[in-house]
Amino acid sequence: MTTTLADAYPQEQARLRELLDAYREIGPAGAFGHAAISDVLRRADEAAAQQDVVAMLRVFQEMKECQ
Repeated sequence: MTTTLADAYPQEQARLRELLDAYREIGPAGAFGHAAISDVLRRADEAAAQQDVVAMLRVFQEMKECQ
């Protein structure tokens, strides 16, 4: 089964939002991770809002690399 960008993109955004909660719970030690993931999510939201498929593909790769 092939997953499309339209299917996978919001799933990755949701996964990163869960990661944000985890980094927030860590406290000060998780501040850098929280900031980095927040930046990726902000750019993901902007690309989706502008319907910029090229930007969405780029940020999708970044989202997949976040842990």
